[in-house]
Amino acid sequence: MRAWQAQAAGEPRDVLRLVDVERPEAGPGQVLVRALAVAANFPDVLLARGQYQVKPPLPFTPGIELCGEVVAVGEGVSRLAPGQRVIGSKIGVLAEYSVLDAALVFPAPEPLSDAEAAALYVGHQTGHFGLHRRARIQAGETLLVHAAAGGVGTAAVQLGKAAGARVVGVVGTAAKAGVARAAGADVVVDRSAEDFVDVVMEATGGRGADVVYDPVGGDAFDRSTRCIAFEGRIVVVGFAGGVIQTARASHALLKNYAVLGLYWGLYAERRPDLVAATHDELTRLAWAGQVRPVVRQIVPFAQAADAIQELAGGVTVGRVVIAME
Repeated sequence: MRAWQAQAAGEPRDVLRLVDVERPEAGPGQVLVRALAVAANFPDVLLARGQYQVKPPLPFTPGIELCGEVVAVGEGVSRLAPGQRVIGSKIGVLAEYSVLDAALVFPAPEPLSDAEAAALYVGHQTGHFGLHRRARIQAGETLLVHAAAGGVGTAAVQLGKAAGARVVGVVGTAAKAGVARAAGADVVVDRSAEDFVDVVMEATGGRGADVVYDPVGGDAFDRSTRCIAFEGRIVVVGFAGGVIQTARASHALLKNYAVLGLYWGLYAERRPDLVAATHDELTRLAWAGQVRPVVRQIVPFAQAADAIQELAGGVTVGRVVIAME
């Protein structure tokens, strides 16, 4: 089979190569899945650079989520069957076939296309865990989402609206504003032309945002502490801006807000039952039309390295999905 492999640490376009490797087989508790579509994610960029919190030994295959068809099931697997369309997640799915842990493979929601289903797993699971389990968001609260036109951001915007929150989305350029608005943001801030702190304070009558969803880090985090509400919660999801957030404990104390970390992969490792329950809820929301991954670009498998490189440049909007030829 064909698979993409990182041969060294560096920029995705420089280090990823399309190679022929032996097709794997499903062992006990596993399923063999033929990929239909693989969603590109910023962690793929970090994996290629050797900067992700998990560092697979070289050479390795990137890709962390897919939609595919079950080809074979291993011993002890009864919940899934060959021919079933599914979604799943693990490092190493940017290949024609992948073996996954059956406990973390779920039926693809029928209302979603292959490309949309491929992009549902990580972004929307992360958003749901961040907003509901970590921040305990409530209907009527104000949610501030950074990078609201990106894949992670549009998922958080949709989930915030589904939770009954008022959503303020921050985007990097005026051209991205429409994407955040279409995802459901009530107020959209172009940070190249406006100060989101001023906009949030004005929109909330001086109260501030109850929940901040931050996959950017750096200045976005620092300035969010200036518009966080009393007893507000800042959810740290990542640092796509290139600078890791630094929380000031004294400031959190004086303003009575909380900084909450979220690494979704740890739930997949330690609480797969919660991942399964969240998938059921996301499926319900997909049927209700309240969540649908914003897929803005579909590229062929042979161009996967270029697609991941575009994520590194921060120029993409919505989700980028790699389709199998």
